Amino acid sequence: MTHAFLGRSNFSRYPSLTPTIFMLKQQRQTPVSAEPDPLAARVRATWTSGDFGRIARGYELGAAQFITRLGLEPGERVLDIATGTGNLAIPAARTGALVTGVDIAPNLVTQAKARAAAEGLTIRFDVGDAEALAYDDGAFDTVVSMFGAMFAARPERAASELLRVVRPGGRIAMANWTPTSFIGEMLKVTSRYSPPAAGVPSPLLWGTEQCVRDRLAAGVSALTLTRRLITFEFALDPAGVVNEFIQWYGPTLRAFASLDEGGKAALRRELEALWFDHNRADDGTTRVQSEYLEVVGEV
Repeated sequence: MTHAFLGRSNFSRYPSLTPTIFMLKQQRQTPVSAEPDPLAARVRATWTSGDFGRIARGYELGAAQFITRLGLEPGERVLDIATGTGNLAIPAARTGALVTGVDIAPNLVTQAKARAAAEGLTIRFDVGDAEALAYDDGAFDTVVSMFGAMFAARPERAASELLRVVRPGGRIAMANWTPTSFIGEMLKVTSRYSPPAAGVPSPLLWGTEQCVRDRLAAGVSALTLTRRLITFEFALDPAGVVNEFIQWYGPTLRAFASLDEGGKAALRRELEALWFDHNRADDGTTRVQSEYLEVVGEV
């Protein structure tokens, strides 16, 4: 596995803003459409289903390692897009960075706030859409997203927003499942039983180097792409883990609910076979590794 140097711009100088002024300046007024956005509604419905926090706990360590590699500094203005329950926002705030997390699912934002409060961390969490962020141009020094922005229904809009809200000289860091990864295979199995909305590209394209270049290269001065592994660990056997995903992981839950009894049984069998085949634990628990593409872009 390649361990590329994560080059970065000089972050030795940051605006000397108090947290209050920082919060006020980063707000951007966005026009409110009179018409509901069916694609955004579909994404919101997916991630408000179940309880993603139960799944996200399985890779908290890998998320913290992702943040550690970025070498955040105190006072650095960080935005975590599609923050979920705060797997990146919380370790980022521990470094002394000024962190904002945003997610389309209100229930996940509520969980993230509770986690931050339990640690005594000051993090701003907002409900918002990765395709239309309510922050000023260049409001952040670093913008991060782990397995989040890649699920936006319109990736070109999400990419544009990633580039818009980071300041000149700042950086973008993403973690995106690759198509051949374990989670990539799991998502492909699920999509065979419950196809995505017409016209919505696969989120796994964000895990291909060419697609990342096509979407971000015009807005960055340098782009480092590194394939890495992250480990899922659950105190359950693989069949129990599959049951957790069926009950709590939005994409799997919604696919399962759309099927008749025969389809549900077939999907469960395929997912259990996948988890059993990749399980590296031999003590009745589950430990599975999945590849992702780490993207670091210098703006």
